[in-house]
Amino acid sequence: MDYLHTGHPPQFFRNYFPQITDEQFDAAMFYIDANHTEVEAEYQIVLKQAEENRQYWEDRNREHFARIALIPLKPDKEALWEKLRVQKAKHESQA
Repeated sequence: MDYLHTGHPPQFFRNYFPQITDEQFDAAMFYIDANHTEVEAEYQIVLKQAEENRQYWEDRNREHFARIALIPLKPDKEALWEKLRVQKAKHESQA
C-alpha cells in the first residue's frame, strides 16, 4: 500500500517483488482495486499499530540509553570513548 500511495503506476514498483509471479501481482492489484475501501481501512489500522510500536520502542530505548549514560566509564576505556566522541563530532560537522 505504501507503494500505491506514492501515486506511481503498479508497473513502476513491480520489480520490488521478484519473488511473486506476474499473475500473483496482477491478482493482488485486482483485489486491492476491487476492495479498495476495506483494504485502505486495514492499511490505516496497520499504520496506526506500526506507529504505536515505533513510539513504544523509542520511549523504551530513550529510558534504556539514559540509564546506560549514567554508568561511569571504566578508566581503561576513557581514551577510546574520547576518540569516538572526536570522530562523531567530526562526522556531524561534515554533514
